[in-house]
Amino acid sequence: MGGSLHIDPVDCDRRIRMGLSYTSVQWNKQKKAYDLYLWIGIGLMLVSFTIFQLVLHPTITVETLVIRATAVTAFVLLHLILSIGPLSRLNPIFLPLLYNRRHMGVSMFLIALVHGAFSIIQFHALGDANPIISVFTSNQHYESISLFPFQILGFFALVILFLMAATSHDFWLNQLSPRVWKVLHMGVYIAYALLVGHVVLGVLQFEHHLMYWVLVCAGFFWIASLHILAGVKEWRRLSGKDVVSADSGFHCVASVAEIPAGRGKSIFLKDQNIAIFNNDGQFSAVHNVCKHQMGPLGEGKIVDGCITCPWHGYQYLPENGQAPPPFTEKLHTYHTKIIDGKVWVNPTPNPEGTEVEPSKISTP
Repeated sequence: MGGSLHIDPVDCDRRIRMGLSYTSVQWNKQKKAYDLYLWIGIGLMLVSFTIFQLVLHPTITVETLVIRATAVTAFVLLHLILSIGPLSRLNPIFLPLLYNRRHMGVSMFLIALVHGAFSIIQFHALGDANPIISVFTSNQHYESISLFPFQILGFFALVILFLMAATSHDFWLNQLSPRVWKVLHMGVYIAYALLVGHVVLGVLQFEHHLMYWVLVCAGFFWIASLHILAGVKEWRRLSGKDVVSADSGFHCVASVAEIPAGRGKSIFLKDQNIAIFNNDGQFSAVHNVCKHQMGPLGEGKIVDGCITCPWHGYQYLPENGQAPPPFTEKLHTYHTKIIDGKVWVNPTPNPEGTEVEPSKISTP
C-alpha cells in the first residue's frame, strides 16, 4: 500500500503543482533545511571526533587528525546513505531522508576526498615517484593479508564515489538514461565493499582493540540486515497469493477496500510490475517503475489528480501514464475491471502513454 507521508509538489525536485505551468525548482526550503541539518550533523561529528582524539592522543599531528576525522565521518555517512533506501521501504516515516539523499552522497564524497588527498600527500608525496603512481607501486604485497596494499582499495572506492557525485544532477540522469544512471549509481555497493576491505586490511591491522572490529562488523551486518528485511517485505508484497483468471486475460488482484482513495497498490503479475491506483473511486493501472530513478510508484499516492512517486515527487496522469506538460515521461498502462467489489487487471501492457478509461465502482 502507498505510504502515508504527505508530499508537497512545490517541494519536489522538478515539478510544481500539476497545472500546465512550469517553474524550475532549485534550492527550495526542503533542500535548504536538509543540507543545513546534514552539515550541522557533519560538523558535530568532526568536532566530537577531534576532541576525542586529542584526549586520547594529545601529541597527534594536524595531518593525522584530519585523515582520521574525515575517514570516520565519511564511513559513517556511507552507512547512513545505504540505510536510507531500505528504511524507507520498511517505514515511510524515513522518506524525507530519501528525497535529497544525493546531497548527502556528494557531501560524503567531498569529505572522503579530503581524507584521500591528505593521505596521498602524507604518505606518497615525499618520494621521487608521482604520488598517484606511488599508491600502486609502493606496496606490492598482494599475496599477504596483513601487508596487503589496502590504499588501492580506498583509491578505487574514491573513484566510484567521484563518478556518482559528478553525475548526481538530473542533467546526467537525462543524458545517460535512467537505466544506465541507476546501474552507475548502484556502484555504491562496490565502493562500500572496497571500503570495508580498506578498513579491515588497513587500520584494523594496527588497531588491536576489539571495539574497532565490533563497530565495523556491526555496520556491515546492519546494512546487510536492512536490505534483506526490505527485500523480504517487497517479495511478500509483490508475490501475494495466486490469482484466479477471469475472461479475456483479467486477473483478480485485490478487493476495492484494499486500495483506499488516493492510494496505490503494487502487484507482480505475469512478469509485469504493476501499480493500481484509486483516484476517487476510479481505478487505473500503470507500470510500477518511475521513469526518474526507477522508484516504486505503487508506494506513492494521488496528489492533485496525479500519481506521485514517493521518492522524488515525479508525477503521472493515472488514466494514460503520461507526465503532465511540459514533461514527456510516459508509462505503460493496463486495463482494469471492477467486478463484485474486486479489482481485476489485464497484465498485457499497452504502449506507453496509452489512454485507458478508468474502472469505476458500480453503485446500486
